[in-house]
This record gives sequence, structure tokens and C-alpha cells, in this order.
Amino acid sequence: MADEQEILNRWRLVLGKYAAGQISFQGAGEGGLTEMEDVLDYLYSREYGDEQEVRKQRQGGSGESQLTVPRWLSKIKTLFPKKTVEIMERHALEKYNMTELLTDPEVLRKLEPNKELLKTIMQLKHLMKGEVLQLAKEIVRKVADELTRRLEQDVRRAFSGKLNRSISSPVKSMRNLDMKKTIRMNLKNYDTETEQLVLKRIYFSARMKRYNQWRVIICVDESGSMLDSVIHSAVMAGIFARLPMLDTRLVIFDTNVVDLSGYVCDPVETLMSVQLGGGTNIARALAYCEGLIAMPHRTMVVLVSDLYEGGGYGNMYRISKNIIESGAKLIVLPALDHEAVPDYDKAAAATLAGMGASVGALTPEELSEFIVKII
Repeated sequence: MADEQEILNRWRLVLGKYAAGQISFQGAGEGGLTEMEDVLDYLYSREYGDEQEVRKQRQGGSGESQLTVPRWLSKIKTLFPKKTVEIMERHALEKYNMTELLTDPEVLRKLEPNKELLKTIMQLKHLMKGEVLQLAKEIVRKVADELTRRLEQDVRRAFSGKLNRSISSPVKSMRNLDMKKTIRMNLKNYDTETEQLVLKRIYFSARMKRYNQWRVIICVDESGSMLDSVIHSAVMAGIFARLPMLDTRLVIFDTNVVDLSGYVCDPVETLMSVQLGGGTNIARALAYCEGLIAMPHRTMVVLVSDLYEGGGYGNMYRISKNIIESGAKLIVLPALDHEAVPDYDKAAAATLAGMGASVGALTPEELSEFIVKII
């Protein structure tokens, strides 16, 4: 019976307070359920549009005083799990256009920093100024730092370099074990009676860093559909820039081209510089990147784009061919993140692949591993 009532309580929350005549809350947590219904109603009653006020008048004023956005934010954090809070915040911003969430400092301080909020800030930052803009930048930094922490370890592991077996390492791990040297140096300890090799010392190999740099030019389409990839590209560029074996450049584009290489170590400045939307001129962006190539055989151009070209496919193919024939590596990524199913121009992708470009959606870790194989 208790389980049945819990199911009915959940259905009442789904249907809302206008179903009170058919389903009523029951059980020990009735007060908490009423609170949950109030905060859900504050957001989702917007589905009723113009009928919303009429329905409220019919219901009467038996509930608590009307919620404000700051009070609503405080309540959802005490009533719902973190994941549910993030979903409700996202719905408030994206579905119901509650832009006061990002234009009121008091409200902004209460929002949970996460990637979805970062995406919304990037889309609405043109509405921000003064204190609100500074608070938004703090949120962007927190999310970017968290993404960096999650990705950096895997990236650095991929770039750890090949083993240098001429130098012994103090790091004793199976990964660094130098088996040949261990056997050779312990042959004098061979016990002829037991026919066993006694290992009095085990040797490990050092890892050798590479400082003979490759230039990596990350060229990112900033159209709205590429938002997830823009975020990961900025974070990855910041990680790559701290690796001694890479000289990293970052270029973003729509119909214009902006070189953000001077800010590559600061993903916040990079992300807050992105202007989402507008047209796309991939050919112009690739032509700019071509001008950054000094040593073709030690250069990679990573184009992150859905390949829907507004500047003429012929120009895009011509410049791509020039880059490839120069000896530089052209890597084309319709997506660079963990979740997106890319929507891209498959005919253009096939044409570029036929020219010799490496084409395919990758996660950030897979991009790191791919670059390591090249260098």
C-alpha cells in the first residue's frame, strides 16, 4: 500500500496541483511534497501560456507567498538531487527564457557551475555587464578548470614520450621495467646449484621528454551547432599549450577569422571571446591557418567544423589540398567532445578524406592519442 501511495504521489507531482481533485498527497512527507509541487509549478506552469494566470486565479491563494527567482533557486537545491537541479535550471534558461537567471547577480551566485550553464552563458553573455559579467566569468573559470582537470591527466599520459633505455629511472613501476638490463646486470648472481637467477637489483627506464616541437593549429568553427566542440577545443588548446613538445595556436571563425593564440593558456578569455552564430567561411579560416605553417612536416592543422561551407566548397577544397600537399597534416573533426552525434556535410568529409585528410569525430582523449601517433 505504501508503494502504491508513493507512485500516486509521484504522479501528482508530474501532473501538477491542477490534478488535486483527482489525486491528493498522502503519507508522512506530505508537507515536503507540497513544497516540491510549488517549485515545480513555478517553472512548468509556464507551459500553460496565457492560461497560466487564469488557472492561478481559479486555484485561489491558499499556498505560500509567491516565489521569486532567488527563492526558487534556493528551494530546488534543498528539495531535489543535484542532477535534477541542473535539469530544471537548464529548462528555465533554454525552454522558458528566464534570462534573469543570468542578469541578476543574486540569482547568478546561486546557480550550479556545470557545462550546460557554461553553454548558456556563452549564448547570453551579450546581455551581461558589470558585476554580472564578472560572476559569469568566475563560473566559466570553474567549469573550464574542472574540464581541464578531467582531461589533462589522460592527455599528459598520452604525451609522456618514448622510453629512454640509456637512463635509469627512480620511478619503480612495471611500465618502466627494463627487463633486458635487469637480467644482464644480475647474471653474476646466477646460482648454479638451484639454477636460478638472483635479482639483487631491478632496473627501470627513464622517460624521455621531447622538445623538438610540432606546431598544432586548432581551427574552430564557432557556429551555434558546434558549441560543445568549441568548449572542448578551447580546453584542449590550453592543455596542449602547456606541453613542451607542442607549439599551439588557436583560431576561431565564422565569416571572419580571429586568432586567439595569445589567450590560448586562458580558456576563460577564449570562451568569452567566442561569438556564436553567423555564417561560415571555412576556406578563409584555412587560408589563414596556411599562413601560420612554417615547417610543414612538423605541423598539424586541426579543423573542427561541421563542414557546411558558406564561402564556396571549391575554395575550401583547393586550400585543403595545398595544406596536405605541403606536407602538413590536416585533421578534420566534425565533433570534438564526449557526447555529441555530429551533424555534418558527409560529402565534403568524404572529399577531404579522399585528398588525404584524416576525418572523424573524436573525443579529446582520442585526439591526444592520434596526435601522439603522428609525432
